[in-house]
Amino acid sequence: MVSIATFNVNSVKARLPNLLDWLGTRSPDVALLQEIKCLDEAFPRAEIEALGYRLAVHGQKAYNGVAILSRLPLSEVTARLPGLDGAPAEDDDQARYLEAVVDGRFRVCCLYLPNGNPVEEDRKFGYKLAWMDRLIVRATHLMRDFPDTPVILGGDFNVCPDDLDVYDPAGWANDALCRPETRQRFRALVFLGYTDALRALNPGAPLFTFWDYQAGAWQKDHGLRIDHLLLNPAAADRLSAAGVDRATRGHAKSSDHAPSWVTLEL
Repeated sequence: MVSIATFNVNSVKARLPNLLDWLGTRSPDVALLQEIKCLDEAFPRAEIEALGYRLAVHGQKAYNGVAILSRLPLSEVTARLPGLDGAPAEDDDQARYLEAVVDGRFRVCCLYLPNGNPVEEDRKFGYKLAWMDRLIVRATHLMRDFPDTPVILGGDFNVCPDDLDVYDPAGWANDALCRPETRQRFRALVFLGYTDALRALNPGAPLFTFWDYQAGAWQKDHGLRIDHLLLNPAAADRLSAAGVDRATRGHAKSSDHAPSWVTLEL
């Protein structure tokens, strides 16, 4: 059995005590982190390596940034989401994507998809949609090139796939996280053959992963489900459990996200 989790930490240095506590409690074999908000050299390697994790980090000063923590060997580590033609996207300098092979057995893709607000600004919403188009191309290549290898796309997608995934669907209808153009692209990933693991095992109930810091959202349970783990068929066939570590959001000085996780029979 292998456990894989995703967690938008909202600054790894600011949330380090909470992150270390969660890693010690959940003890995932692989943890995909987003919004680490630091350069590679500023990442708290020593504290996390002391828990038995190997690291791959793709950071950026003060913004964005992703990391893969693994108790198993990492190889073929690649930063940056390729362009539509499959070539490196040299003009995209935002640290939002990191891919690696774990233990030579399965492949993980850690992603922090753009928020996209305000939708009136093309440099925001247009960038989000273009980034999603690139993700669809990469996901298509992964499906084609590694049909027998479990592949997990995990991270903060900044997408509420359905009205069930937002506490106030009408109020959020025009937000970039819920816009039809955004949801259509998420569905395109699913239509490729990827399984939304959390929803597959929790089909009928709200299952939030994010609660804003403002207006008492946590206390009122005004949440969103924007953190996802998508599995290709080789991974979905091995899915045994999935959930959200909701209690983590209630800790002092917590991230505004809660970790999500899956267990695969690998």
